[in-house]
Formats: sequence, structure tokens, C-alpha cells
Amino acid sequence: MKKLLTYLLVLLLSLPAAASEVQSEPQEAGSFDMEEYLYGHVRDAYEWHITTVNGRHISIPLPVILVSRCGNGFHCFLSSKLEEGEYQGFMMAPKGSRYESKIVERGPDGEFVRPLDFSMTKNVCSLLIASALLLFLVLSTARWYRRHDASKTAPRGLSGVMEMLVSMVENDIIRPSVGKDYKRYSPYLLTAFFFIFINNLLGIIPFFPGGANVTGNIAVTLVLALFTFFAINLFGNKHYWKDIFWPEVPTWLKVPLPLMPLIEIIGMFTKPFSLMVRLFANILAGHFMILGVVAVIFLTAELGVAVNSGLSVVAVILGVFMDILELLVAFIQAYVFTMLSAVFIGMSRQEPTNE
Repeated sequence: MKKLLTYLLVLLLSLPAAASEVQSEPQEAGSFDMEEYLYGHVRDAYEWHITTVNGRHISIPLPVILVSRCGNGFHCFLSSKLEEGEYQGFMMAPKGSRYESKIVERGPDGEFVRPLDFSMTKNVCSLLIASALLLFLVLSTARWYRRHDASKTAPRGLSGVMEMLVSMVENDIIRPSVGKDYKRYSPYLLTAFFFIFINNLLGIIPFFPGGANVTGNIAVTLVLALFTFFAINLFGNKHYWKDIFWPEVPTWLKVPLPLMPLIEIIGMFTKPFSLMVRLFANILAGHFMILGVVAVIFLTAELGVAVNSGLSVVAVILGVFMDILELLVAFIQAYVFTMLSAVFIGMSRQEPTNE
């Protein structure tokens, strides 16, 4: 009960923290920009915004690493250098432009050009934090097993939670889905599960070191889906490739028009595509729902104190409920991605049935 009350208190305190970011600058009545509020919170950034005090931003500047496309060479500096405008020929693209929220430089014709950007953005830093946290969890659990006899002593605390999750993923997802050589793929699938789960949890927390929209970024989910794509097709057995190029269907569906092989080849790419879009869309939609609930507080500011106060209470209660629901979604999306990856890998390892 104490843990539950502590968690609810953290959620109640986190909602005002998320809402305070809306008031980044003094706004006139009726000037609340809903689009900027929503997309400003979910898009990547070159600084890590902590909070705003009396209209003054408190942020952590992040390293900007650029290679100019206009012959200006290599540049490395902190993002705070761009707050006053142009720095070393680089600037933030103006609002409404093609490269909005990105760093650009002016080309010879005066048009904005995107340099090669290797910057440590908010999402990149969050990825590193999540990776470090994952390493800490795994190495701490491994150290416990090296120091104790697991047949005599059951792990407790953090090691106990990790053992429960690892056993659940391996016994309920990987082993039945992949088949007899499941241990070959367990390291990747377990890593994918914990990596997605940790990033999902960090994304729910609206204050540092959380709040980054990592798994709601399609570039991140694309890379995760590509890992599964390579695991399927690089290690698929000959029966898998036979089913793609010469499936067990009537010959007229294969010759002269290779209809079924064409469908199977398309299916090779639709599987990882579905993994990419499912994870990206569900996490992004969850962030939008929570932000939309918090925005009710500001959208109703002009309706009077009574209406605004009443709806603000409803928004906070609903926001806490949505945050708790996002905890479930964070686990489900990691579970689903791992399960579908395991199923797709298992399909590439099937053996022909002997009739």
C-alpha cells in the first residue's frame, strides 16, 4: 500500500511538471498553440528542457556535431550557442519551413541546406541512458548469480524481478514461438524486450531523465524492425526460402506468372514494417492522449474560474488514469514486439512436415 501511494503521489506531481512546460513563454489570452504544444513535446530536440521558472527556460544544452555541406568543415559546439541566432554559419530553421526544429545552413543560392548532423540530441541521450540502465540491471543480476547458489537461495529485489521477467519472456514467448533452437535467438529477443520496455517507461516520466519520445520515433522503431528482418532472413533455413520462391501451391500460381512467390517476397518486408509502425503508432498515440488531457487545463482558461477549476480537476484525475494505463501499454508493446519477432523468426526455422 505504501508503494502504491508513493507511486500515485509521483504521478500527481508529474502532471504539473508536464503542464509547466506548456508555459514556456507568457502567452496572450486565446494564443495557446495546441499544435506546437503537442508536437513540441514529442519531437526530438537539441537541448533537454527541465522546466520554466518565471518565463525563463532551464535546459541542459547538448553537443551539436555537424559536417557542413557548403565547405565549412567539421563543427562541434553546445546547442546553447544557437539560442541567440546564427553561430558559425548554422542556425535553427524558422518555424513553418521545410526543416523546422532542425539545424540548417545557407547554401550558395541562399536556400536552407541540412548539414550532416551527428548531434547528441535528446533522443540520443535518452537512448544512452536507457542502454546504461539496461546494462546495470543485467550486470547486477548476473553478479547476484555469481555470488549465490540459485538452487538454494531465491533472488530478491531487483534480481528477483529480472529473473521473473526473463523467465516469462523466455518460457512464454521465445521457446514456444521459435522452437528447438530458441537459445540461439534468446539474447537478441530478451535485449529487444528490455530495451523497448525501459525506453517506454522513461518516456512516461515527464521530468529529467525521462520524457524523451524514443520508441515513439519512427527512426528508432525502424532500426529495431531491421534487426528482426535480418534475424529472419539471414538465418532462415532452406525450407523457409523454398516456401518463398517455390511454395506448395498449384503450379499455375507459380508459372508462368510467379504470383505466389511475389506475394511471399512482399511479405518478407511487410512483417518488419508492421513491427515498426505498430510500436511507433501506439507509443506516439499514448503520448498525445496524455498531453491532450493536460492541455484541457489551458484550453479552458478563458471559460471562467469555475469551469476551468472543475475541468482541471477532471484533467488531473484522468491524466493519472492515463499515466497508469500507459504503464500497461509500455509493457504490452514490448511484449508484442518481442512475441511477433519470435513468431517471425520461428516461421523461418520451421522444418518440412513428414506426411
